Amino acid sequence: MTVEMVIFYIGRMRYVARMSKDIAATQWETLYNFPAPAFIIDEKNVIVWLNSRFDKEVFKEKEAFGARLDDLMDINFNKLFSKKGTMVTYKGRYYRALGVKSETNNSGLTMIYFKNETDYVNLDFEYRQSRPSVMIISVDDYEDLLENARDSEKAHILVEIEKLVENFIDGTTGVTKKISNNRFFVVLEERHLSKIIANRFEILDRARKIEIGERQKVTLSIGVGHGAKTLNESEIYARQALDMCLGRGGDQAAVKTQGGFEFFGGVSKGVEKRTKVKTRIIANAIKEIVKPSDMIFIMGHRLADLDSVGSAMGVCTLMRQIGKKSFVVIDPEENLSGVLIDHVNKNENETFFIPPELAMSMKTENTTLIIVDTHNPEILDSVELYKMFDKVIVIDHHRRMVKSIDNSVVFYHEPYASSASEMVTELVQYFGDNIKLSPSIAECLLAGIMLDTKNFVMRTGVRTFEAAAYLKQAGADTVTVRTMFSTSFDLYRRKTDLITNSVMYKSCAITITDDENSDTIRIAAPQAADELLYIDGVKASFVVYADNGKTSISARSMGEMNVQIVMESLGGGGHQTMAGGQLETGLDEAVQRLKGAIDKYYEDNKER
Repeated sequence: MTVEMVIFYIGRMRYVARMSKDIAATQWETLYNFPAPAFIIDEKNVIVWLNSRFDKEVFKEKEAFGARLDDLMDINFNKLFSKKGTMVTYKGRYYRALGVKSETNNSGLTMIYFKNETDYVNLDFEYRQSRPSVMIISVDDYEDLLENARDSEKAHILVEIEKLVENFIDGTTGVTKKISNNRFFVVLEERHLSKIIANRFEILDRARKIEIGERQKVTLSIGVGHGAKTLNESEIYARQALDMCLGRGGDQAAVKTQGGFEFFGGVSKGVEKRTKVKTRIIANAIKEIVKPSDMIFIMGHRLADLDSVGSAMGVCTLMRQIGKKSFVVIDPEENLSGVLIDHVNKNENETFFIPPELAMSMKTENTTLIIVDTHNPEILDSVELYKMFDKVIVIDHHRRMVKSIDNSVVFYHEPYASSASEMVTELVQYFGDNIKLSPSIAECLLAGIMLDTKNFVMRTGVRTFEAAAYLKQAGADTVTVRTMFSTSFDLYRRKTDLITNSVMYKSCAITITDDENSDTIRIAAPQAADELLYIDGVKASFVVYADNGKTSISARSMGEMNVQIVMESLGGGGHQTMAGGQLETGLDEAVQRLKGAIDKYYEDNKER
């Protein structure tokens, strides 16, 4: 190599070294003055360097340098190195934190920089808070409520209701429109609706303070469409929620979202409707629907009781008397109505009962399925048979559940009725003058009414006695019906043991048993729950028992406590005074969950 070449090479190296030094200095200066907060941590998450923006916006150097990052703020290190990073909140500001690990050396240093997204978060929050939702407020039984009131009282009540709704909306940005005397349409922003939901719709309690006469009080049903994409969808949700409230007896609010329903209130007793216009319309509709059918199946719920079988027998007789081949579909082994089935087989010359397997083989294209005493498709006597029908007719009196049959052409639902047998007895009277019930069939219907009313004590209205009088006129013998409720000595002793072993928990009598005799306990449990209500100080009773590897609960009350709400929180359902459920747990866990449900009920209704 010549001298000239050596001199050129040395000069070139000096130039490269000088350029590298300049570039490194430029990079360092750029990083220090980077327009976003940035810092470097070591393998122990200790901050070893920070840029000027971090020093000005987040932490001062004297506060941050040498401190552990997780001591200064809550940060998710698992998401830190993902593509989207993790959100960090500090002093009312929101940052998107992203981490970059060095891949060129084993220094263990990690660079983290913050992207200020405060404006976007605030904008998103304001957007969500300003989302509108539709609420529909309806006065329960408005016409019956004012039927016997004087004109001056009617005017006063209307003013009180309007003031109630106006005060309810005051202090919000919502708007309300009275669309009829008993219905109001409200549009609210999320910021106000969330507070109303958190306060569990206090307007329900305020409405009950408006009294009409000595016994009647105003109650409301409220449907809310929450979290919908559009106002139109929110209104649809609100109407569905309102229908659910009315189907559950009123005096409550239902919030409908894409995920389902949430209920508030529902602690008052339902008020019997006096008009039978709906019954007449339903009777005519059923006659028209079954006219082209060549066969009718009638089916109730699993473990069919006297009301389920009694109402099914009433419908089956109706269908046969209008010339339709019809049968009651029931599991001959798994039911609680053996005495009623034996009574029919003994006194009737025709075959009424067939098992589900035979019904499925007999079904034709023109067969109609009528479901009685339930509207929950999951607890039907044969879910497989139900799935073979595109459309069904439903006759039920239980308060509306979220799990509901949705393919009914007629949904005759009357939560104010004492029993399905009462509803069917009224239908019989509107099917024509030529419809006659035999004494044994009338006794089946009367047995169903007596079971669900506890011998005309619970959930009994004027129409209940009118139905019973009709059945008595048709030849029903009350002594014969009463004997259907007779129990064996072993069953009576088992019921007594359940009552004796009960314990009190917050005015509720709870009995636990691991009795393996499922046939006996299924009958003894509800009877024991009924008897416990006659003990002074007992507002509700719960019998918890083992049932084929699961745990079942029979719940009863006199109306002061709504056991339907308690059991719904455990996945069950029923009526305000009579409910039940089944849990996939052991006895001990089921009791703990039951106590938790009772605690929640009292917490939600502490003002009552």
